Amino acid sequence: MALHEECLPDPLPPEPLALVAHWLAEATRAKVQPNPNAMVLATADAQGAPSARVVLCKEIRQDAGYLTFFTNYRSRKGAELAANARAAAVMYWDVLHRQVRFEGRVTPTSAAESDAYFASRAWQSRIGAWASEQSAPLGSRAELVRAALDTAQRFAAPPPNGREAAPDPGIVIPRPPHWGGYRLWLQVVELWVEGAARLHDRARWSRTLEPAGDGFSGRGWSATRLQP
Repeated sequence: MALHEECLPDPLPPEPLALVAHWLAEATRAKVQPNPNAMVLATADAQGAPSARVVLCKEIRQDAGYLTFFTNYRSRKGAELAANARAAAVMYWDVLHRQVRFEGRVTPTSAAESDAYFASRAWQSRIGAWASEQSAPLGSRAELVRAALDTAQRFAAPPPNGREAAPDPGIVIPRPPHWGGYRLWLQVVELWVEGAARLHDRARWSRTLEPAGDGFSGRGWSATRLQP
């Protein structure tokens, strides 16, 4: 079997996000996994107790230096971000032998941005966002199904059948006020490429974030190669 011999650029580029976007585009074109934009998102509560789950990265803004994901604001991650607005995330493409780690500060997206993304979702997912009290205790599966059916009836939509490819009935389903997006403003980005004999190639970019408007601005990136 041929050894994987990819390395990070030498010298390192002055900023990491162009390479991150390139890697994500390659993973998407190669269809290496059903959701190449999946990332493990880690948050912590006010006491520092961590939790992690998989979410989808919906945008990487190289110019502004943030990535975007969407969720229920009342979920566990939403409650933790309200108490401690910092997060870390990991993207891993096993087939491509690549990993990206992110760390930074978190702010909500605008209502308009959340509205626009919510409207682009499959109609059954929009019903699900209303029906699910994400992270809250649930008595039974039947209780959740009943909530979904009741929500569909409320918006005069067909009963959801679990098939995302079902034709859109053209019903307007507005965004729930407790559902929307977050921006992870990147303070640290680390890139990793698997190497032969476990001599992986690894580098970290870091910068200082300063409050700016409803988000942050960052000074220039500082790049450092790391031992694997």
